[in-house]
Amino acid sequence: MAHNLIQCQILVQKAVAAGAKLRFPEISLALRRQGAQMITYPSAFTVPTGQAHWEILLRARAIETQSYIMAAAQAGQHNNKRSSYGHSMIVNPWGEVVAKLGSEYEEPEIAVADIDFKLLEKIRMEMPLLRRTDIYAEV
Repeated sequence: MAHNLIQCQILVQKAVAAGAKLRFPEISLALRRQGAQMITYPSAFTVPTGQAHWEILLRARAIETQSYIMAAAQAGQHNNKRSSYGHSMIVNPWGEVVAKLGSEYEEPEIAVADIDFKLLEKIRMEMPLLRRTDIYAEV
């Protein structure tokens, strides 16, 4: 099967946070307040922490920011002491996993998902979740 790489300009507010930042919701919420519609988390979780926390944290960040989450994850055995969990995924603003890769890559893989900004806007309109900075201080 032939694959063609297509490059195009994306008119979207996007933000990048390093993997460990995934554990701190304040960072993703600050990005959301700045207009992020899509947040990416490149990461290298170990197998034990990945199994326990990876998907849960990604889905939580998507729900609380009402943003698409793109999570590229290092996978596989790197040496005798280090294995990365993998499971790269894309999560929609409702918290649904819309694309997910595995943990053992023999060859590179690509996750593909439709990004529906009408869904994002609908969710944000019907369930406004941004912190009320007129009542609570900004973090």
